[in-house]
Amino acid sequence: MPVEPLSQKEIEDRLAELPGWSLEGDRIARSYRLGSHSAATAMVVHIAQVQEELDHHSDLTLGYNTVSVSVNTHSVGGAVTELDFELAHRIEELASGHGAH
Repeated sequence: MPVEPLSQKEIEDRLAELPGWSLEGDRIARSYRLGSHSAATAMVVHIAQVQEELDHHSDLTLGYNTVSVSVNTHSVGGAVTELDFELAHRIEELASGHGAH
């Protein structure tokens, strides 16, 4: 079944389940603060592994002790889809293990 863009209401409802995530233009996004640059780097690598598993990739920005994530679905013209929320939930699951907040 092909992936379809979510409506504004569907996006808002799903964001309510993901504290810290927000709609920024045509993407969902979140930034995390970690205890060190090494911890932030490890989290980026872990996110990259999940993205490969899902075959769905976000834009990641690594700062000194921060990781920023933004994602939409290119195959539907850059809209937000269920795939983006699946990735966001997976990132949330791994974030606490890296001490991210």
